[in-house]
Amino acid sequence: MSIFSNSTSPTFLLTGVPGLEWAHVWISIPFCCLYLTALSGNTLILFVVFTEPSLHEPMYYFLSMLSTTDIGLCISTLVTVLGIFWLNIREISFNACLSQMFFIHLFTFMESSVLLAMAFDRFVAISNPLRYATILTHARIAQIGLAVVTRGTVILTPLVLLLKRLSFCRSHVLHHSYCFHPDVMKLSCSDTKINSAFGLTAIISTAGVDSIFILLSYILIIRSVLSIASPQERKKAFSTCISHITAVAIFYIPLISLSFVHRFGKGAPPYVPTLIANLYLLIPPVMNPIIYSVKTKQIQKAMLKLVCSKGAHI
Repeated sequence: MSIFSNSTSPTFLLTGVPGLEWAHVWISIPFCCLYLTALSGNTLILFVVFTEPSLHEPMYYFLSMLSTTDIGLCISTLVTVLGIFWLNIREISFNACLSQMFFIHLFTFMESSVLLAMAFDRFVAISNPLRYATILTHARIAQIGLAVVTRGTVILTPLVLLLKRLSFCRSHVLHHSYCFHPDVMKLSCSDTKINSAFGLTAIISTAGVDSIFILLSYILIIRSVLSIASPQERKKAFSTCISHITAVAIFYIPLISLSFVHRFGKGAPPYVPTLIANLYLLIPPVMNPIIYSVKTKQIQKAMLKLVCSKGAHI
């Protein structure tokens, strides 16, 4: 029986870069470089934070959470993206698709939550530095990490279960190199109003709410910084936030860009939204370790110490 017949467990076909199939091998080269950069950079951040005692502070624990989510996000898409570019493996089973979709959205929601936790960390550090260590204890940081994972899992589980009740009798060709909730949902011939409503609720209750609280945190941070009398101290306080502000920007700007392309880019070449969708999941994992390595002196010192120690043993 054809995979395009009415089925609750179809086989989907992923899409590479429409119109540029002949160049998939060449396109895979920059993507491989991006994946290697993201995985090696975030792994290095994790290694440095956990092996360097001077980095055993709340700010760097949250940075390690961010690196963990970035690694998870890369691994979630790596197999299907490179499978298409290298071997033209486009088929993916329904259950495998749901699993990939779950982890892509889980790590995306987790990244949003971690960025909010990092904003709270900066607010406490600047507005109440004397109580910083007593407010953000190791136990409380562990609780925040658990809450980040639990929140994403609780929101996403019903989203996945609701997809399993749908039937698929139209074309099973997805528009991305990975399984994306709106993409899968659009292929169903069942009523998807509940799925759409729940998907919108999930986005609003995670990235939407998080972005509002991040903005609120920085309004309070700015108010605290402006109350500092010394210009040097103000500059120092603001400088500790630059890396986080940049990380927030590179998370939300590609997300907003992808939304605009899907809604208003009907006349754009078909490969444009596909490339943006792939880069949307790759830019934050690639850029975050670079940003924190360049902008954070403590990370630079720890990395330099690691390199020097390795060099001494050779």
